[in-house]
Amino acid sequence: MDYGYINARMRGMKSRLLTHRALDDLILRPDLDSVIADLENSPYRDDIIAAKGQFSGILCIEYALRQNFIRTFRKIQDFSRAEEEAEQYIRIFLHRWDVQNIKTILRGKNIHATADEMLGCLVTAGELDEATFRELLRQPDVRAVIDLLATWRIRYAKPLTAAFPEFAKTRDLAVLECALDRFYYTDAMAAVKDPTYNNTLIRNLLALEIDVVNLRTVLRMVRDHVPPEDAGRYLLGGGREFNEKKLRRLLSLSTIEDVVKALETTRYRFLAEVPESVMRSQKISVIEKELERFLIKKGVGAFLLDPLSVGSVIGYFWAKHNEVTNIRIISRCKTADFPVEDLREELVYV
Repeated sequence: MDYGYINARMRGMKSRLLTHRALDDLILRPDLDSVIADLENSPYRDDIIAAKGQFSGILCIEYALRQNFIRTFRKIQDFSRAEEEAEQYIRIFLHRWDVQNIKTILRGKNIHATADEMLGCLVTAGELDEATFRELLRQPDVRAVIDLLATWRIRYAKPLTAAFPEFAKTRDLAVLECALDRFYYTDAMAAVKDPTYNNTLIRNLLALEIDVVNLRTVLRMVRDHVPPEDAGRYLLGGGREFNEKKLRRLLSLSTIEDVVKALETTRYRFLAEVPESVMRSQKISVIEKELERFLIKKGVGAFLLDPLSVGSVIGYFWAKHNEVTNIRIISRCKTADFPVEDLREELVYV
């Protein structure tokens, strides 16, 4: 087992991802049933057939996508175990799903969503299994969820326990979510601290992610006129382009337009192409979408790096994540009769 073997497996799996034409065909389908029929004739066939036995419509597609995603990454994990650095990146990538699932549960408990509603949003592709999440869903509130994580000595209990007193005072869920993000990225960076070529690739991409998370925070805080001294609590360390001083300077600006203009000397200068009407309306979701596109393209671009490195694993993970996201967007837009041209704008082609 070596990176040559892993790279060959990754490129074989990449060849089975949906093409641009296949995505366009899904976009042009008149309704959700025809989207499901198309997916049944794709690499998602087995998952769609299994899902049709339990669900219909959007629930069928969502279930099939989740199961395919989980099965795909378990497969990669199995054949990559002999290559320590590849397995390390896989664990880092999959841990983000543990974090995302815990956030989903905390959000659900905070708004008193039902267990079934929350369960349908979970992707159990990480270290924590479905049985663990089902037990967390049975807890009555946010505090009980955190207490159970602590009882089981699950790693994410520590940052949540430390942040809970502030959450109890403010009832601001962003306090807990930021604590989870900070823990995840700190832990991930520590796992790849040795100065090897592969670790450097992973660290650079993680640092880009941190930059994007921080920029999203800055945009929201500036839009909502949150004082910089308060907003600074939600920033993450370890970014590639922005240190704390630069981020606080961005937080001190008055408008979203000012923030975007200040980014013109950075790698995020492409945000200046966002229409002025978006800036004036303070509709940051459009800007966040552009940041997400940037990150996805950087991740998928790892395919072009040294074939005897972890680059193919990084590239495939981002490409697969993007494919699943695109199919979800198409499916949800079909339920709302979204115009075809507007739908195309929502997708990221890589």
